[in-house]
Amino acid sequence: MTSFIKKVRHKLFLSFYHADDENYRRSFTTQFHPFYISKSVELGDIATDNSAEYIKRLIRENYIADASAVVVLVGPKTKCRKHVDWEIAAGLEPMSGRSGLLGVLLPEFPLRDNKYQYEDMPKRLADNVRSAYAEVRTWTQINRNPQQLSSAVEIAFNKRLNEQDVRNGSPQMQRNTCD
Repeated sequence: MTSFIKKVRHKLFLSFYHADDENYRRSFTTQFHPFYISKSVELGDIATDNSAEYIKRLIRENYIADASAVVVLVGPKTKCRKHVDWEIAAGLEPMSGRSGLLGVLLPEFPLRDNKYQYEDMPKRLADNVRSAYAEVRTWTQINRNPQQLSSAVEIAFNKRLNEQDVRNGSPQMQRNTCD
């Protein structure tokens, strides 16, 4: 683990579906926090009674703008969540100081023949995986070997300069599409 500690401490914004993936967020934070600087929104940081546009702007300007990478914890329902889509979109905006993008597939994520399917991911993440802008790792990979996380974040961080690979043109989700 000492070689992991000597690496650059990147600033990471964690995006996830709070109802399903909170335990993984806590585990990620506990296990890896010494190795990165959190730029994530914590529960209670932003009043939910604010307008959607105001919340998006706050997250973009105060949390994601200087993040090295947006790390999306992807469970079975993450693809349905508008806030996850907004956070990915904000990380890909050049005016925010574009972030790298990393998807971490959680153990409940549906794999078929040990392979992920794009339609099971948030669309904006899938579009960027297809274009080779985003990186993908499994929870098991990073949990077994923290160097996997460090390496994936570094790759994602470096890819943020590949503007031709960024896919951020689709409209942002206006509502959640599942419970």
